Amino acid sequence: MDKWDKRFMDMAELVSSWTSCAREGRAIGAIVVKDKRIMTTGYNGAPAGITTCREKGYCMRDKLGIASGTRAEVCYAVHAEQNAICQAAKLGISLEGATLYCTHQPCTICTRLIINSGIKRVVYKYPYPDEFSMRLFNEANIKVEKFEE
Repeated sequence: MDKWDKRFMDMAELVSSWTSCAREGRAIGAIVVKDKRIMTTGYNGAPAGITTCREKGYCMRDKLGIASGTRAEVCYAVHAEQNAICQAAKLGISLEGATLYCTHQPCTICTRLIINSGIKRVVYKYPYPDEFSMRLFNEANIKVEKFEE
């Protein structure tokens, strides 16, 4: 890792503070970088126009007793990586060959989007219990690195 990786990971941590997720410990941020330039950012939260969990004052997953890493479809939040990729699509920005910096290892769903978006490198700080995502990254020849200071 170099000084640029640290700078961009610090930025991903800052972006994670914008989360609208009410679940404890689930502030996640992502930035997509190309040629040392930030292309897009994303954090986990409700889709545009949908009342956020913070505004509701509760996490639906907590109320239903849904464990982390399971049943991702039962959640108001869009993942940080998904939001960063959607922002690129909305703005007409190609992510081909870019690097994604994310506070947490991407889940399988995000991994599929990362692969199809053309991102070629992923740097994450915190592990996530999803071995299948790592298998997909490996098969797609996407370089994945755990950030270590």
